[in-house]
Amino acid sequence: MNSSAPSIKGLNKQHKPDQPIRPVVNWKNSPAYKLSKFFTEKIHCLTPLPNAFNIKNTQELIKNLKDTPLLPCHSLASLDVTKMYSNIPIGETKKILTDILKRELVNPQAQQEIIKWYDIITRQNYFTHNNDTVTQYDGLAMGAPSSGLIAELFLQHTEQKHLPRLTCEHKI
Repeated sequence: MNSSAPSIKGLNKQHKPDQPIRPVVNWKNSPAYKLSKFFTEKIHCLTPLPNAFNIKNTQELIKNLKDTPLLPCHSLASLDVTKMYSNIPIGETKKILTDILKRELVNPQAQQEIIKWYDIITRQNYFTHNNDTVTQYDGLAMGAPSSGLIAELFLQHTEQKHLPRLTCEHKI
Protein backbone atom coordinates (compact mmCIF):
# COMPACT_ATOMS: atom_id res chain seq x y z
CA MET A 1 0.00 0.00 0.00
CA ASN A 2 2.27 2.84 1.17
CA SER A 3 5.23 2.14 -1.10
CA SER A 4 8.37 4.23 -0.87
CA ALA A 5 11.82 4.17 -2.37
CA PRO A 6 14.29 1.90 -0.56
CA SER A 7 16.59 3.82 1.79
CA ILE A 8 20.28 3.23 2.49
CA LYS A 9 22.32 3.43 5.67
CA GLY A 10 25.83 2.34 6.57
CA LEU A 11 26.96 -0.17 9.16
CA ASN A 12 30.58 -0.62 10.23
CA LYS A 13 32.24 -3.94 9.40
CA GLN A 14 33.73 -4.31 12.86
CA HIS A 15 35.49 -7.58 11.99
CA LYS A 16 37.64 -5.90 9.30
CA PRO A 17 40.69 -3.66 9.72
CA ASP A 18 39.84 0.06 9.50
CA GLN A 19 36.14 -0.90 9.90
CA PRO A 20 34.89 -0.08 6.38
CA ILE A 21 31.21 0.69 5.96
CA ARG A 22 28.74 -1.88 4.64
CA PRO A 23 25.86 -0.27 2.78
CA VAL A 24 22.49 -1.65 3.90
CA VAL A 25 19.38 -0.93 1.85
CA ASN A 26 15.93 -1.32 3.39
CA TRP A 27 13.67 -2.68 0.65
CA LYS A 28 10.71 -3.43 2.95
CA ASN A 29 8.44 -0.67 1.57
CA SER A 30 9.68 -0.69 -2.02
CA PRO A 31 7.12 -1.17 -4.80
CA ALA A 32 8.63 -4.52 -5.87
CA TYR A 33 9.24 -5.98 -2.38
CA LYS A 34 6.37 -8.50 -2.42
CA LEU A 35 7.11 -9.52 -6.02
CA SER A 36 10.77 -10.03 -5.08
CA LYS A 37 9.80 -12.29 -2.16
CA PHE A 38 7.32 -14.23 -4.31
CA PHE A 39 9.91 -14.61 -7.10
CA THR A 40 12.42 -16.03 -4.60
CA GLU A 41 9.91 -18.53 -3.19
CA LYS A 42 8.87 -19.61 -6.70
CA ILE A 43 12.46 -20.16 -7.86
CA HIS A 44 13.25 -22.20 -4.74
CA CYS A 45 10.27 -24.46 -5.54
CA LEU A 46 10.93 -24.82 -9.27
CA THR A 47 14.71 -24.99 -9.42
CA PRO A 48 16.39 -26.26 -6.28
CA LEU A 49 20.02 -25.13 -6.17
CA PRO A 50 22.65 -27.75 -5.34
CA ASN A 51 25.00 -25.47 -3.33
CA ALA A 52 27.85 -27.79 -4.27
CA PHE A 53 30.67 -25.43 -3.25
CA ASN A 54 29.03 -23.50 -0.41
CA ILE A 55 29.13 -23.77 3.35
CA LYS A 56 26.52 -22.49 5.78
CA ASN A 57 28.77 -21.56 8.68
CA THR A 58 32.14 -22.08 10.36
CA GLN A 59 31.04 -25.31 12.04
CA GLU A 60 30.16 -26.87 8.67
CA LEU A 61 33.54 -25.78 7.28
CA ILE A 62 35.39 -27.41 10.18
CA LYS A 63 33.39 -30.64 9.81
CA ASN A 64 34.01 -30.72 6.05
CA LEU A 65 37.73 -30.12 6.53
CA LYS A 66 37.96 -32.92 9.10
CA ASP A 67 36.17 -35.28 6.69
CA THR A 68 38.36 -34.37 3.72
CA PRO A 69 41.48 -36.42 3.06
CA LEU A 70 44.25 -33.89 2.46
CA LEU A 71 47.63 -34.77 1.02
CA PRO A 72 50.77 -32.62 1.36
CA CYS A 73 50.49 -31.69 -2.33
CA HIS A 74 46.96 -30.25 -1.87
CA SER A 75 46.15 -26.59 -1.34
CA LEU A 76 43.08 -25.01 0.21
CA ALA A 77 41.36 -22.03 -1.36
CA SER A 78 38.63 -19.71 -0.19
CA LEU A 79 36.85 -17.47 -2.65
CA ASP A 80 35.28 -14.19 -1.64
CA VAL A 81 33.47 -11.77 -3.92
CA THR A 82 34.11 -8.07 -3.40
CA LYS A 83 31.06 -5.83 -3.79
CA MET A 84 29.13 -8.93 -4.84
CA TYR A 85 25.65 -7.59 -5.60
CA SER A 86 26.88 -4.67 -7.69
CA ASN A 87 29.13 -7.04 -9.67
CA ILE A 88 26.51 -9.65 -10.67
CA PRO A 89 25.77 -9.21 -14.40
CA ILE A 90 22.00 -8.85 -14.85
CA GLY A 91 21.83 -9.92 -18.51
CA GLU A 92 24.08 -12.96 -18.13
CA THR A 93 22.21 -14.09 -15.04
CA LYS A 94 18.89 -13.73 -16.88
CA LYS A 95 20.22 -16.14 -19.52
CA ILE A 96 21.38 -18.56 -16.79
CA LEU A 97 17.91 -18.42 -15.16
CA THR A 98 16.22 -18.99 -18.53
CA ASP A 99 18.44 -22.04 -19.17
CA ILE A 100 17.73 -23.44 -15.70
CA LEU A 101 13.96 -23.04 -16.14
CA LYS A 102 14.14 -24.87 -19.48
CA ARG A 103 16.36 -27.61 -18.04
CA GLU A 104 13.92 -28.12 -15.16
CA LEU A 105 11.08 -28.40 -17.72
CA VAL A 106 9.14 -25.49 -16.24
CA ASN A 107 5.96 -24.78 -18.21
CA PRO A 108 6.73 -22.21 -20.97
CA GLN A 109 4.06 -19.77 -19.77
CA ALA A 110 5.47 -19.90 -16.23
CA GLN A 111 8.96 -19.36 -17.67
CA GLN A 112 7.79 -16.17 -19.40
CA GLU A 113 6.14 -14.88 -16.22
CA ILE A 114 9.22 -15.58 -14.10
CA ILE A 115 11.48 -13.80 -16.58
CA LYS A 116 9.09 -10.80 -16.58
CA TRP A 117 9.29 -10.76 -12.77
CA TYR A 118 13.10 -10.95 -13.01
CA ASP A 119 13.12 -7.91 -15.33
CA ILE A 120 10.83 -5.89 -13.05
CA ILE A 121 12.83 -6.72 -9.92
CA THR A 122 16.24 -6.07 -11.44
CA ARG A 123 15.12 -2.67 -12.77
CA GLN A 124 14.15 -1.54 -9.25
CA ASN A 125 17.75 -0.57 -8.61
CA TYR A 126 17.58 2.70 -6.72
CA PHE A 127 17.51 3.98 -3.16
CA THR A 128 17.28 7.25 -1.27
CA HIS A 129 19.91 8.90 0.87
CA ASN A 130 19.55 12.34 2.48
CA ASN A 131 16.40 13.03 0.41
CA ASP A 132 18.26 12.28 -2.85
CA THR A 133 17.39 9.36 -5.10
CA VAL A 134 20.44 7.38 -6.20
CA THR A 135 20.36 4.93 -9.10
CA GLN A 136 22.65 1.92 -9.00
CA TYR A 137 23.44 1.25 -12.66
CA ASP A 138 25.25 -2.08 -12.35
CA GLY A 139 24.40 -5.33 -10.64
CA LEU A 140 21.63 -6.35 -8.29
CA ALA A 141 19.63 -4.18 -5.95
CA MET A 142 21.06 -4.30 -2.47
CA GLY A 143 18.38 -5.22 0.06
CA ALA A 144 16.02 -6.90 -2.40
CA PRO A 145 14.82 -10.29 -1.08
CA SER A 146 15.65 -11.82 -4.47
CA SER A 147 19.22 -10.50 -4.80
CA GLY A 148 20.80 -13.28 -2.73
CA LEU A 149 19.10 -15.96 -4.82
CA ILE A 150 19.93 -14.27 -8.13
CA ALA A 151 23.56 -13.89 -7.03
CA GLU A 152 23.58 -17.56 -6.05
CA LEU A 153 22.31 -18.55 -9.53
CA PHE A 154 25.21 -16.69 -11.11
CA LEU A 155 27.85 -17.88 -8.63
CA GLN A 156 26.82 -21.53 -8.85
CA HIS A 157 26.86 -21.36 -12.65
CA THR A 158 30.35 -19.82 -12.53
CA GLU A 159 31.55 -22.42 -10.01
CA GLN A 160 30.22 -25.33 -12.07
CA LYS A 161 31.83 -23.89 -15.17
CA HIS A 162 35.30 -23.08 -13.77
CA LEU A 163 36.01 -24.82 -10.45
CA PRO A 164 36.44 -28.40 -11.74
CA ARG A 165 39.23 -27.25 -14.07
CA LEU A 166 40.83 -25.00 -11.45
CA THR A 167 40.76 -27.65 -8.75
CA CYS A 168 42.49 -30.06 -11.07
CA GLU A 169 45.09 -27.59 -12.37
CA HIS A 170 46.00 -26.21 -8.95
CA LYS A 171 45.37 -29.34 -6.82
CA ILE A 172 42.84 -27.54 -4.66
